[in-house]
Amino acid sequence: MSVMALAQVGVVGLAGAFGAAARYVLGRFIAERAGSQFPLGTLLINVTGAFGIGLLFALAGRKFINPTSQVVLATGFLGGYTTFSTMSWEGVQLVRGGSTRSSLLYLGSNLVLGLLAAALGLALGWWL
Repeated sequence: MSVMALAQVGVVGLAGAFGAAARYVLGRFIAERAGSQFPLGTLLINVTGAFGIGLLFALAGRKFINPTSQVVLATGFLGGYTTFSTMSWEGVQLVRGGSTRSSLLYLGSNLVLGLLAAALGLALGWWL
């Protein structure tokens, strides 16, 4: 691995750490205000992350950002910011707590709203 490739791995990792920290802070902020009965924080994080990745890919496609920035922001920051594993765990926890309906609503919302947000971000990026 070249020095440049190794440096890019380090930058992607650092961006991922910032994304994970942002997810933690925003998730706690939302949970403190909305409560923890329904995992609204993770839902909002995943939907905004889906919007962000759609926007980034459109901006990269239009050459507004370079491929290196796209990798750092999409794979690094947004990879650390969004969370499939936490979403899955929270869905299981809702079922274990007797809230199967809430679990299905939560998981379905992540999927549908995430797809819509990614499409909206992509559309906005191409429109800019």
